Amino acid sequence: MKAQILTNIDQPAQLERLYRKDKSGFKKAFNELYPEIKDNTLVGYWNERLNFTSDEILWGTRSDLVFVIIASLIAGTIAKLPALFAINEDFFYPRNIGFIVFPALMVYFAWKNKLPTPKVVFLAGVTLVGLIFINLLPNVKHSDTLILSCAHLALFLWAALGIAFVGGVQNDSEKRLGFLKYNGDLVVMTTLILIAGGLMSALTIGLFSLIGYNIAETYMQNVGVFGAAAAPIVGTYLTQANPQLVGKVSPVIAKIFSPLVLIMLIVYSIAIMYSGKNPYNNREFLLIFNALLVGVMALIFFSIAGTSTKSRTEMGILLALSIVTVMVNGIALSAIVFRISEWGMTPNRAAVLGGNILILIHLVLVAGKMLRYMLKKAEFSTVGKTIAWYLPVYCIWTIIVTFIFPFLFGFK
Repeated sequence: MKAQILTNIDQPAQLERLYRKDKSGFKKAFNELYPEIKDNTLVGYWNERLNFTSDEILWGTRSDLVFVIIASLIAGTIAKLPALFAINEDFFYPRNIGFIVFPALMVYFAWKNKLPTPKVVFLAGVTLVGLIFINLLPNVKHSDTLILSCAHLALFLWAALGIAFVGGVQNDSEKRLGFLKYNGDLVVMTTLILIAGGLMSALTIGLFSLIGYNIAETYMQNVGVFGAAAAPIVGTYLTQANPQLVGKVSPVIAKIFSPLVLIMLIVYSIAIMYSGKNPYNNREFLLIFNALLVGVMALIFFSIAGTSTKSRTEMGILLALSIVTVMVNGIALSAIVFRISEWGMTPNRAAVLGGNILILIHLVLVAGKMLRYMLKKAEFSTVGKTIAWYLPVYCIWTIIVTFIFPFLFGFK
């Protein structure tokens, strides 16, 4: 793309064709070239066009707002189904919580990306298969397999959302990284919406209590449920219509917390040796250990996905964090193997073992690309590509745990 831009730098029509063919790739290549070609008047125009940001909040078209309102009402209604039809909440929510929001977000991106009918049918089909499958599983209490299937179904729906966001299953690293960035931005925006909604709810309930009306239970069961269901949908709409709102916040948060998490992990690893507790003989400790591992991996990936370049210092911190995380992963993996050798294979141990192996491989590959970048043997973009191309592997694993584990292990 860089070579094509340079070749056609004085040909506006050809530049426009390149841009429309691959907007994200064009912008990334242009921004990397800009310091070298910024004296060109046409280049100045393209820079403003590609990187212009406004402090004003854009509310999009009327159709966008109507869609968000309808989708939010539908999501809230799905969340209220147990109350409306006397469905057992313990049965409904673990199995169907992912269907409250993910289908609405899939429809949003399928609409915005103008997905062709076959892809829309594919997404609708896999969503329907997941819905039917999870609700037909026997209602066995204390079943690890059922819990694993329900949890991984949410990840399966997240992967389907990624397909809607990217526009298909093609190997487009830029769009896949864009999906990761969207997730980071969505977490920030949704958190802000929930905090604001929580404050408004507390104020409303408090004001009514002053005049003798206790509306807390009624309010939370109705307004609270609809608000919580709508938050990710509204957050998605705001991040897509106004990328300047949180587009620069997420990378800053990652930049601040990366060195802090690195220090915490090092100190924590040392503290483990003196605590008397370890993942080899403590199941809960191992679960928390793995949750920490996934969180740190997400921080590393979001940090890289949120920007097109990194300074050597920032990349050095992320490389060190990756290396420490690989070491932590190695400890967790050895603990899982130890527990399997001592007490045999269970659904939980199989799921955690598989997940840890996949994460370890991914982290090693990404750390290797980071090291090559630090040694000036590779471009920064290769790090992002390594993150992006591996994502379907996690999707395959969620399919295995969700749909195959129940038949492989029964309902232990």
